Amino acid sequence: MKTVRQTTAQALIGFLDQQYLEDDGVETKLVSGIFAIFGHGNVGGIGHALEVGGVEGGLRFIQAKNEQGMVHAATAFAKARRRRAWWACTSSIGPGAMNMVTGAALATVNRLPVLLLPGDVFADRGPDPVLQQLEHPGDGSISVNDAFRPVSVYWDRIQRPPQLVDALLRAVAVLTDPAATGAVTICLPQDVQAEAYDFPAEFFARRVWHLARPPIDRSELARSLDLIRASKHPLLIVGGGVSYSGAETEVAEFASRFGIPFAETAAGKGMVPWDHPWNLGGLGVLGTQAANRMAKSADLVIAVGTRLTDFTTASKTAFAPGAKFLALNVNRRDAGKLGALPIVADAREGVRQWTEGLARLGWSSGEDPVRIASLKTDWNQEVERLWNRTPAEGLAATAVLGQINRALGPNDVVVGAAGGLPGDLQRLWRSPGGGTYHLEYGFSCMGYEVAAGLGVKLADASRGVYALVGDGSYLMLHTELLTAIQEGLAVTVVIFDNAGYQCIQALAENLGLSGMGTQFRFRDPARRGQPLGVDFVRYAEGLGALAMTASSPQELTAALERARQAQWPVVIHVPVLPDSGSRPYDATWRVDSAAAGDGPS
Repeated sequence: MKTVRQTTAQALIGFLDQQYLEDDGVETKLVSGIFAIFGHGNVGGIGHALEVGGVEGGLRFIQAKNEQGMVHAATAFAKARRRRAWWACTSSIGPGAMNMVTGAALATVNRLPVLLLPGDVFADRGPDPVLQQLEHPGDGSISVNDAFRPVSVYWDRIQRPPQLVDALLRAVAVLTDPAATGAVTICLPQDVQAEAYDFPAEFFARRVWHLARPPIDRSELARSLDLIRASKHPLLIVGGGVSYSGAETEVAEFASRFGIPFAETAAGKGMVPWDHPWNLGGLGVLGTQAANRMAKSADLVIAVGTRLTDFTTASKTAFAPGAKFLALNVNRRDAGKLGALPIVADAREGVRQWTEGLARLGWSSGEDPVRIASLKTDWNQEVERLWNRTPAEGLAATAVLGQINRALGPNDVVVGAAGGLPGDLQRLWRSPGGGTYHLEYGFSCMGYEVAAGLGVKLADASRGVYALVGDGSYLMLHTELLTAIQEGLAVTVVIFDNAGYQCIQALAENLGLSGMGTQFRFRDPARRGQPLGVDFVRYAEGLGALAMTASSPQELTAALERARQAQWPVVIHVPVLPDSGSRPYDATWRVDSAAAGDGPS
């Protein structure tokens, strides 16, 4: 057997550079590059492998600034590429590795592929305890990297070089599995990374993985068609699986052909244009009044590619008592939620089969298109009202959002994740389709937005990318703005500055509380109650971004135009009034308040 003598780290990089994915006859390079922050856990292994030629074959290397941020960027890239390509992320041991755990959880919750390569302590344990090593009193084999186990869909630790072969094959099999994908963690002890071994030459051969598109089983197809035919007022839910399967055309045709209104989840929005005649917009806690009212009258809910989370289902109160559920999903667990008839299949193939079957049967729903048009008209008027709010005290968040929405081009991508903005975006944003809407609301991770903007721009440099972020979320994690500057990637970050965690303030008030700990205000008596007044413009300029404040609609128009012309990262700081976003429409979210007690007796 022919072998190639390399270090474990060199073998890792060489293998990743030769992985491809085939879908519908089109091959895509699976691993686009590697984000890294080097330290004593990976500089002598992966750092060496990259420096001596690991990027020659096409792996792009990017120096990150925060380990959590680089995982968010990699995850956003995978989402923007519809899981057809991804990045690897490597860190040193200890705190560097631990910083990636939050990013791993986000990727796994959202079913998005990312490969994490944290450095680990010495396999031979010779110099134990090394700098940054956690010593567990009851188990000498544990390191901090064991914290990745519950947030990874596959986890392994390479204790000897030959283990790498099987581990990587397993890892890529999981990463390319639509039903099982998420964060994959391969822990790499620093001595093993640098150790040489005679790897099989075939390990480095070009390998093409094939995207599985399972059809609906024949008996399941018959049962699901019977369920659809028996309904008079069905409602279709478009989830993220529609995007990852590339099923938006099929879904739009299915709705139009059979007269089925549809609503969107946070992951499913942005695939079908907002003005499609049967599109009622977001569903649930973040939903539109049109979609939520339709959900209350639906006798059958057809869920395609969605996890049916509490925000989509309004904590399971969104639907009429007695409504039946039909769920199409590649993941069997998701397909069985809410007692649905579970249909395990690819979204595109499954919707095509439904379309063909219903067409043969000559079926159409009993839904009145005039009613749907009326619901859409009423909602569009509400959107315009919120877009055109002009309070005398300052800018309303909904008006700022509307102005940005009108200014963006048909190919531009909006990015959001946490705070009050996801609700405003899901209810009010008018997406032209084509993947122009990028909302992470599976984990709703503060700090995702700026890093995600970098990832989306890496996925398609031709698109304008606008990361909309609250001041609280921006302050929590904005480090990859510097990475975007370093890489010359023109991402626009719009900071909605309302001086605090105002969405939590509103939530506290709904629970009858005053909102302790939600405002960014001085504590000392001389300035008690005054806002902190962070100078976000100087903050961003200090990093090297083009930055400006927009305190009026006119200034925002000018700032957006400057951003559009810029070939460089831009930060637009927009002071907005607290409590100037939108609120839920005919939907509730379960957040329990204290059962008893008003304070110390």
